[in-house]
Amino acid sequence: MGRGDLTDAEWERLRPFLPVSNGRCGRWRDHRQVIDGILHRVRTGVQWRDLPERFGPWKTVYERHRLWSADGTWERLLQQVQAAADAAGEIDWDISVDSTIVRAHQHAAGARIDPPPAPGSKGGGEVEHQDETPWQSLVGRLVEVGAGGEALGRSRGGFTSKVHLSADGRCRPLSLAITPGQRADCTQFKPVLEKIRVPRPGPGRPRKKPDSLTADKAYSNGPCREYLRWRGIRHTIPEKTDSQAARLRKGSRGGRPTGFDEDRYKKRNTVERAINRLKQSRAVATRYDKRGYVFLGTATAASVAIWLRA
Repeated sequence: MGRGDLTDAEWERLRPFLPVSNGRCGRWRDHRQVIDGILHRVRTGVQWRDLPERFGPWKTVYERHRLWSADGTWERLLQQVQAAADAAGEIDWDISVDSTIVRAHQHAAGARIDPPPAPGSKGGGEVEHQDETPWQSLVGRLVEVGAGGEALGRSRGGFTSKVHLSADGRCRPLSLAITPGQRADCTQFKPVLEKIRVPRPGPGRPRKKPDSLTADKAYSNGPCREYLRWRGIRHTIPEKTDSQAARLRKGSRGGRPTGFDEDRYKKRNTVERAINRLKQSRAVATRYDKRGYVFLGTATAASVAIWLRA
C-alpha cells in the first residue's frame, strides 16, 4: 500500500456503495486500485498522464473519475460516509458556512463547448451502473456550477473559481458548490444548505436540518435570514455596519436588532479549518480541471478522504 492509499478499513466502508458492472462492458479494473489513483491525483495535483503505473492505465482512472463526477457517485459516497458517522453520533450539527477562492491554472481553460458524450454512445466510454437511470443531460449540473457552465471567472485573484461549503463542528465538509470566482457568497447560501443530505441508517427521511448555523457578514442580508427563519434554524450572523445604521435611522420602523451570540460565533473558525483541510489536496487548492462538474467531483473526492480519515 502506497502513501495516501485506502486502508483495508477505509475500503470496507466504501465498497458496499460502489457501482457494479452490468456485465455488458467487459471486465472492469479493480475499483480500489482506481480510487487509489484518483486520490493520488487529488492529493498531489499531478497530471493524469503522469500517474504511477501501479494505478493502471491513466485514462481508465481519469474516465472513471469523470463519470463518477458527472453521475453523482462521489456525492453519494460522501453522503454514505456521513451517514455512518451520524449513526455513530460523530457529527456535530452546529455547522458553519463560508467560501474560498481557488486559483485556476491555465490548463483549466479551453474546455469544449459541447458536453461530453453519454456513456455507451460512440466515444462515451463504459456504463458503470446496473440499476441507475439512463444517462442524464449535464445541462442541470452545468447550470449548478455557474455562468458559462464551467465555474470560471475573473476576480481580484485573477482567473479563479470559488468553492462554497458547509462544515460540521469537527471541521469536515458537509456539502459543496462551486461558482465563478467573482460570484457573491450569499447567492449560494441556500443551495449549499439544501445540498446537506445525510441518510438515516434505517427507514426515514435523510437529515437535512442542522441544530444551529454560524456565518460571517457576507451572509448578513434579508433573504438569508428569512430563509433560516422559514426553516427554523437557529443562527448567529453579525449585522453589517451599514445595515445597523439604516435600521437605527428608521427608528421604530427599523425593527428589532438581530440577535448575536459572541460565544457561539467563535465556533465559526471550524469552517476555516475545514477549508484548510480541503486545500491540503493540491488539485483542490489549484484548479486544473477544465470541466466544472469534474472539479466539483475532485473537491468531493477530497471531502470523502477527509471523512474517512478524520
